[in-house]
Amino acid sequence: MPQRDYCPSAVSERELIFEVSGDELEGGYTARALGHSIFTGADTIDELRENVREVTDAFFDEMMEAPKVIRLHFVRDELLAR
Repeated sequence: MPQRDYCPSAVSERELIFEVSGDELEGGYTARALGHSIFTGADTIDELRENVREVTDAFFDEMMEAPKVIRLHFVRDELLAR
């Protein structure tokens, strides 16, 4: 079976994906929603999960259908010195 590349536009509107990255210098985490202007941050993963739920609820009002699923996609860069 051929491998499919990830395509945010192919994801159902019932799912919201946040790209999560850690701040190696200051600690903590930042999350940004793909396809929406939703951003948040926190010191711990548990705080980040709660903050993501809160900002998602605030962004989607009664006129907009909120996603049924929120996915956290963790991104980690690693630098290798030679």
